[in-house]
Amino acid sequence: MREPWVVGVSGASGTPYAKAVLTALLDAGEAIDLVVSKAARLTLLDETGATVRDAHWKDDVAGWLGRDLGDLSYWPAGDLAAGPSSGSYPAKGMVVVPASTAACAGIAIGLSKDLLQRAAEVNLKERRRTVVVPRETPVTRSHLEHLIALHDAGAVVLPASPGFYGAGAQATAQQLIDFVAGKVLDALGVPNTLLTRWKGELNAQRNPLGGP
Repeated sequence: MREPWVVGVSGASGTPYAKAVLTALLDAGEAIDLVVSKAARLTLLDETGATVRDAHWKDDVAGWLGRDLGDLSYWPAGDLAAGPSSGSYPAKGMVVVPASTAACAGIAIGLSKDLLQRAAEVNLKERRRTVVVPRETPVTRSHLEHLIALHDAGAVVLPASPGFYGAGAQATAQQLIDFVAGKVLDALGVPNTLLTRWKGELNAQRNPLGGP
């Protein structure tokens, strides 16, 4: 039985994080069900120039990711009768990346205004792995309350906060993006080599031979 990871892309800035997570899951041979919110389409167009149209999703998503799609299916965000809207639909879990404050709030209170929010609520109620990647900064009290509610419901709240110990102060944007994507896959339990892991040695990542 096919058991995909549901990946929801909401309207927050940070679509490169979504691309990195999707690419890494495909590289790992995982099946994916993709949901791109209406707001995310605008952000994706602004940040990358890419479009995602329901009627042309295969070409559009392949163009955005720059690769073949493997076992990737797409569900329109307005389709509340889609597979991921039901708890009986088989899925391993879900990641919302990036997660806008509106998406976090909607998931936290069970608003289900679109398929992304409904699918996330379903994964929480079914006690499946659910990872939410907020990127907003700074945050208000209401934002924090919604993140606490998500945590209490069983979600992993994983802010897009890259570490620098893997590549140092001269880290490229892609290395920082991959750090966050690697942490997401860690939370999902999917093996990956996206980030240099801490080894308990200062400067080890820039001095692999252990010299001075």
